Amino acid sequence: MGQQLRTELSRIVDKAGPGADDARIALGDGPIRQLLTAAIRALAEHRGPDGSTCPSDAARAVGGADWRTLMADARDLARALAKSGDVEITQRGIVLDPDGEWRGPIRIRATERAT
Repeated sequence: MGQQLRTELSRIVDKAGPGADDARIALGDGPIRQLLTAAIRALAEHRGPDGSTCPSDAARAVGGADWRTLMADARDLARALAKSGDVEITQRGIVLDPDGEWRGPIRIRATERAT
């Protein structure tokens, strides 16, 4: 799965569409939180406000076999991106308050502003 997501990020870069700059960062070297943030943004922007991504997608794309160790960071970074208005966090189709308490499976989608 990690390789499929890295391939998706590579396709985003190749098409130079929404999320291309972030995808390029996510595929590069750097601090892991920077790579995770870029992967979240790239996947969300590419899939648009009608699609979504999971924090585990970013963790798998960046972390490979060790992706599970990145899940807490991926969720925290998604929350920070939601607070800044770059993405929305949803659960069962309902937009969650990024400052609220939530747990369980979430999805991340681009806001209209981010696309």
